[in-house]
Amino acid sequence: MKKRNRLLALTLTAAMALSLAACGSKDPAPAESGAADPAASQAAGGEAVYRYLYSSEVQTFNYLYTGTQNDFQMSANCVDCLVEYDNYGVMIPSLAESWEPNEDNTEWTFHIRKGVKWVDYQGNEVADVTANDWVTAAKWVNTAANEASNQYMYDGIVKNAQAYYEYTAYLLESENGTKTVDADGNEITPVDEVKFEDVGVKAVDDYTLVYTMEQPCSYFPSVLSYDSYMPVYEPFLTEMGDSFGAATGPDTILYNGAFLMAEFAPQDHRTLVKNPTYWDKDNVFIDRMEWRYNSTASTLGPEQFVRGEVDYTELDAALLTSWLQDDAKYEMVSPSRPGVDYSYFYTFNFEPRFDESLEPDNWILAVNNENFRQSIMHALDRVNALAIQDPQNPETLVNNTVTPATFASAEGLDFTQYPALKAISERDSFDTAAALDYKAKAMEELTAAGATFPVKVYMRYNPATTNWDKECQIVEQQLEGVLGTDYIDIIVEAGPSTGFLASVRRAGDFGLMKCNWGADYADPQTWTNPFTPTGTGNNTYNFMHTSTDMDHKSAETQAIVDEYMSLITTAKGLTAVDQLAERYTAFAEAEAHLIDHAIIVPFSISTSGYVATRLNPFEGQYAPYGLALQRFKYQHLLDTPMNMEQFETLNEQWQTERAAALEAAGQ
Repeated sequence: MKKRNRLLALTLTAAMALSLAACGSKDPAPAESGAADPAASQAAGGEAVYRYLYSSEVQTFNYLYTGTQNDFQMSANCVDCLVEYDNYGVMIPSLAESWEPNEDNTEWTFHIRKGVKWVDYQGNEVADVTANDWVTAAKWVNTAANEASNQYMYDGIVKNAQAYYEYTAYLLESENGTKTVDADGNEITPVDEVKFEDVGVKAVDDYTLVYTMEQPCSYFPSVLSYDSYMPVYEPFLTEMGDSFGAATGPDTILYNGAFLMAEFAPQDHRTLVKNPTYWDKDNVFIDRMEWRYNSTASTLGPEQFVRGEVDYTELDAALLTSWLQDDAKYEMVSPSRPGVDYSYFYTFNFEPRFDESLEPDNWILAVNNENFRQSIMHALDRVNALAIQDPQNPETLVNNTVTPATFASAEGLDFTQYPALKAISERDSFDTAAALDYKAKAMEELTAAGATFPVKVYMRYNPATTNWDKECQIVEQQLEGVLGTDYIDIIVEAGPSTGFLASVRRAGDFGLMKCNWGADYADPQTWTNPFTPTGTGNNTYNFMHTSTDMDHKSAETQAIVDEYMSLITTAKGLTAVDQLAERYTAFAEAEAHLIDHAIIVPFSISTSGYVATRLNPFEGQYAPYGLALQRFKYQHLLDTPMNMEQFETLNEQWQTERAAALEAAGQ
């Protein structure tokens, strides 16, 4: 009962904080019991049916093209990869029974599981799964005309993949009448000819697949649980043409995974059924999944859960309070398991492209002053802000680094415990005395530079993201409360609910904003992408690389950027088998450099807050990258909803068992 009362008290405290924020000096500017026994809880007799209400429709089933998370959640349950993960995060065989690298990790050989079938949505066998299915996938993904959004997962990894992609892009431009010419108007070829046969993916025979790397790559197997490395049957792909994966019905793809999509009616329902020919069907415990569409699913979901009509729903902060006060509903509430699939951090925009009324020139002066950035970092009470997501244990969501703890380790040492990051990992950056000291220094320096106060801090949020607006109100109240409205004026404004990234973050229409990044593979390099001028982040997180004319950057900021890139270059060059610890050390120094200079402010790891569910989250596949968290394989349905006490018991058990499993696996 004490735990319940504490949770309720903290929930009400968060609500009071929101109320105070709403009544502040100015309004925001207008408009993201014991442990359960799963085996015993599986529905006895009859089908085990999982029911879910959703509000966002699938755009494509073409897993090679990719799309939104909503899209590849379907693909993850219908098509298997070479490898998968158990519930502790240990990599295990899937469509590859085994694999091995050569001596220097420049070549990886995979032995394909025999007897796996491609079937249609009705379960009719079409063909055997063979090594050539991955060769076909690689060619499709790396052909520029197909515009695969996850092609970047081959860039710098598989030999000549990027070169082939760039050559096909050149051919496509030539076909469209776009030509590159020299000063005299003579056509030139900007890239060398590369044939697909030169790309480092080969089927030695039907059941032996070899990938050749651009350079030694110890983490390559972790890349393979991503959708761009899923197999595809070439005759079917050719037959379907542009209709492959179209979200028009379940017949536009073939299946080799745990489930078949038996029915699909856009904006009505999706039905997945257990694949009777699945190679590992004994580990699939849900027989049928019924997904029903409703545009107001977030509102209706909790009501339908109480009535026993759905088996999972998320609970927003306002609804959570009333559920905790209801004896019956309290027994249906549990936390969602914090994951490391996304890391959240606040970032400062060095190239503001917002309205003149928000004083972008004044912001440029402020953001280039390190003492100003440090004052914001040390004034941010992350635990208080995160109470809106987890009123019981908000401190468990705090992430002191960009790379989450437990993400990766080398020679038995977690990446966040390498020397440059160890002290950062173990501290709380919230320090009001330090924040005020930095404020005093910043005001003196900025006044001399011609800045005016208060500095307008333009902070945006996506209204479609649950509770982001409320979190912004708390952060506004809290930062202004510590630093004073004589110093800063936090201006909170909603962005569009659709196209938010394109119109806000990528457009540079913000000053300070919470952003996120998710890992693509098991190496710390993946967490550098948002902060480098090339790669998937494309530096649209803070634009610290884009201005070369120094109109938006000071010499001090440029020096910080230059040093970061030098550290990254050094780290990327450490690829030898015996240099893994050195590589981690160098990447840790690069990340610490950005944090120490307050270019970014680490915030939290991802969570879905509190939920009502009849699934045990600790049974499912687990990995901080790839498709593991999207899969329903290994999970049972519980007879009764997971509650707080069950969750805590299972979580403690999982943590202990996971540590032992990773140690046994040498991870």
